[in-house]
Amino acid sequence: MDKRGTGGASGGVIWFIGWLFTISFAQLAFWKIIVGLIVWPLFLGQALR
Repeated sequence: MDKRGTGGASGGVIWFIGWLFTISFAQLAFWKIIVGLIVWPLFLGQALR
């Protein structure tokens, strides 16, 4: 079976799990959760580049 197309899907799942963990660990307020939803992937993308 060809598994070349699963990289993006598994990366998205890992991102979502990390985002949920960050929210629960930091006990963020609602507006900080929304800001984190936008800013956190940007920092992650720059770090992995």
